Amino acid sequence: MLIPKLHYITQGNSPIEVLENIQKACTSGIELVLLRLKNESDKDFLKLAIAAKEITAHFQTRLLIHNHYKIAKEIKADGVHLEKNGPCPSLVRKHLYSWQMIGGTANTLYDCDILITKEVDYIRLSPFRFSKPEDNLSPVLGLNGYTVIIEALKTKTPIIGFGEITTKDVTDILETGISGIAVSEEITQNFDTIRTFHQLLKASSTEEQRYTL
Repeated sequence: MLIPKLHYITQGNSPIEVLENIQKACTSGIELVLLRLKNESDKDFLKLAIAAKEITAHFQTRLLIHNHYKIAKEIKADGVHLEKNGPCPSLVRKHLYSWQMIGGTANTLYDCDILITKEVDYIRLSPFRFSKPEDNLSPVLGLNGYTVIIEALKTKTPIIGFGEITTKDVTDILETGISGIAVSEEITQNFDTIRTFHQLLKASSTEEQRYTL
């Protein structure tokens, strides 16, 4: 399975704003979008997911759904991303189509080990840093944390960094052994940064993180 090196995690205060941002990200060349919008009912999130799928399909961009794995299956999204307090990847795997990918969030080496045993397709390791004090839910990892965990893991499973990452961080982050990055704020503020991120990651539609299960 091929896992793009750059993931865009959607931002927006309303479904319309989220969809506008997805359109801008796809137009700017993003290869993978993770649809996330908090406090939406299942019914409203389904409507949003259907609309997002129409946009991403037009651009041949992959679409992952945040936590709502039943919706991911219903709209035939490319997969689902599960938070630490979300559904179990092993149970979700039984529910999804065989071709749909599953990603999981981790903050510690132990988290990563658990996700690997549950055969996720990639791990999002976060946070690299915090933006707001109220976000301080898990220990900040930084470059040292990434290095220690990657060296201990010795896994072929792609590890994606996340947490207020900017273009200035990419080169140093890649040196830790991280496979790619997920970005929300930096891209939403300026969608032209997608091109810069791609250049820094040396990523394109033909060059992605490859691994075998």
